Amino acid sequence: MATAARTLHLPAPPKPSSPSSHHPLIPSHIRLRRRSRVHRIAASSSSDLTSFPEPTPIPNGVYVPLAAAHPAATIDVDAATEAELRENGFRSTRRTKLVCTVGPATCGADELEALAVGGMNVARVNMCHGDREWHRGVIRAVRKLNDEKGFAVAVMMDTEGSEIHMGDLGGAPSAKAEDGEVWTFTIRSSDTSLPDRIIHVNYDGFAEDVKVGDELFVDGGMARFEVIEKLGPDVKCRCTDPGLVLARANLTIWRDGSVVRERNAMLPTISSKDWLDIDFGIAEGVDFIAVSFVKSAEVINHLKSYITARSGGSDIGVIAKIESIDALKNLEEIIRASDGVMVARGDLGAQIPLEQVPSIQQRIVKMCRQLNKPVIIASQLLESMIEYPTPTRAEVADVSEAVRQRADALMLSGESAMGRYPEKALSVLRSVSLRIERWWREQKRHEALELYNVSSSFSDKISEEICNSAAKMANNLGVDAVFVYTKDGHMASLLSRCRPDCPIFAFTSSTSVRRRLNLQWGLIPFRLSDSDDMESNLNRTFSLLKARGMVQSGDLVIALCDTLQSIQVMNVP
Repeated sequence: MATAARTLHLPAPPKPSSPSSHHPLIPSHIRLRRRSRVHRIAASSSSDLTSFPEPTPIPNGVYVPLAAAHPAATIDVDAATEAELRENGFRSTRRTKLVCTVGPATCGADELEALAVGGMNVARVNMCHGDREWHRGVIRAVRKLNDEKGFAVAVMMDTEGSEIHMGDLGGAPSAKAEDGEVWTFTIRSSDTSLPDRIIHVNYDGFAEDVKVGDELFVDGGMARFEVIEKLGPDVKCRCTDPGLVLARANLTIWRDGSVVRERNAMLPTISSKDWLDIDFGIAEGVDFIAVSFVKSAEVINHLKSYITARSGGSDIGVIAKIESIDALKNLEEIIRASDGVMVARGDLGAQIPLEQVPSIQQRIVKMCRQLNKPVIIASQLLESMIEYPTPTRAEVADVSEAVRQRADALMLSGESAMGRYPEKALSVLRSVSLRIERWWREQKRHEALELYNVSSSFSDKISEEICNSAAKMANNLGVDAVFVYTKDGHMASLLSRCRPDCPIFAFTSSTSVRRRLNLQWGLIPFRLSDSDDMESNLNRTFSLLKARGMVQSGDLVIALCDTLQSIQVMNVP
């Protein structure tokens, strides 16, 4: 089962002085340039771009992108980020990215826009629930929102996986299991709704594999049952830990204090339904596919080859969900093979002792950082906000710890998919992230994390060294931002890995690369029709950003380019 599946009924869808060329903090091999404050646009650039008026506001406070109002402009930035930069400046920008699962509470156009305005960077669709037509409507609604309102929200599709899980609950979103109640788990299929307290299980060998005395953990422990009797295809169980039983929830079998995993280990990671869903995701052009219950790197490599063959050259990132013991045994090879990782703590916590989850989360976050892979912390971040408008203090502490660990992204599951307060939950993630990030910078906590050399070719090693140097310079000089011009996003990701104090403006000509960069820590991705002339790119970028009030004369920036493998320090003219 995919992480924290919660849905059933789905309705329609300040400025320092500029450095001298002999600054003791800057390596002598790096070229420094003090740019003149008298700026002239290159002859090949667009005419008088700085004369454009401010972006046109629309009623909800989101700005219409300049490129939409003025076709001659050739730069796009997420509207919510632009408004934030204009209002509060560089240092205010949130570095931690936010992922929201879209469900019946948030699938409407107004609700999706509210999430985008609130800071959603990635919209997740969970293939555990709803049919493909419903998900198609959500994906296209997100794309329409991006096109019409100037956002850059990426789309992640989450596969269901082939682990043992329950079926639907007769159309009900959930059922309450009370202490001592006897429920029946059956492998019998039925075309009609099953009676109350009888639940279908998707695995035909379920009744054979379980034993009297075994414990069943529902949805990572949201409820717990003890097997008391086996009657053919039926397994009678007594509720020992009451709670909500949710449709299509994952089932984990425990025996003598350990998880029973032999049969689960034999199930394929990607089921036949998952392959059909993957074809659907490729056809709809999703940005990421998250694979549930990954056991080894082999399935990741196979899926990436399949996507390459079927997608006609489109680049879809593959996210490995870490939620089983098998994944922990093969963790490093899985991370290396993937394009990112999701720590699915709910299902993972059903297979390992609960007290091990925090240390394993920290281990995964550290390893992903070292290997330059984005990492998402998911499951039960603000679980209480499904029902209540205010989170528990323990939940806020949990979110704070994930931000302190410098995870790339935080993810809402049921809180945004079916919760009563999805916008408030997103606001909590945003405000906590901003506060902890600001505290980190105020304390100047530049952690001495050893970063592995991840580049194989000599050219990539040069880019890696440039990014490492740029991040150190940015912190030592207190620059306002780092600009990186990148074709495929690789140099931007290397900068993100270094976690500099300032935001990273990543400029790419690719719309899909721009969206995918929206998952990585500290990156503000722009779409810019660039040229091979770095001087022209900088002139045009400064003009466009100044016209939109996003930078000011005197701002100190570091500029990098992956094609030229160059680095420059300068003031905005």
